[in-house]
Amino acid sequence: MLLAFQLTYARMEGMNSLMSILPYIQIVLSVLLVATILMQKSEAGVGGSFGGSDNFNAGFHTRRGFELKLFYFTIALFILFVISSLLPVVLK
Repeated sequence: MLLAFQLTYARMEGMNSLMSILPYIQIVLSVLLVATILMQKSEAGVGGSFGGSDNFNAGFHTRRGFELKLFYFTIALFILFVISSLLPVVLK
């Protein structure tokens, strides 16, 4: 009985420390996410967004090299940010 109480108390103490650093983790993740989104090359210019582009293949672009790795890193950051945002709801 005492061991179960100690394990429960240790688990709650660990969650409290996680909840105290979670806002800082979210700030770092959000800054990195914004930076990686802004680093990606945009193929659609102002004219293309209003239908002024006459290039038929303007929307199709194959990512290669660093651009592909940056794309996957952005997706991974997004998933980590969503998990860190839903973590307080799930743990309560």
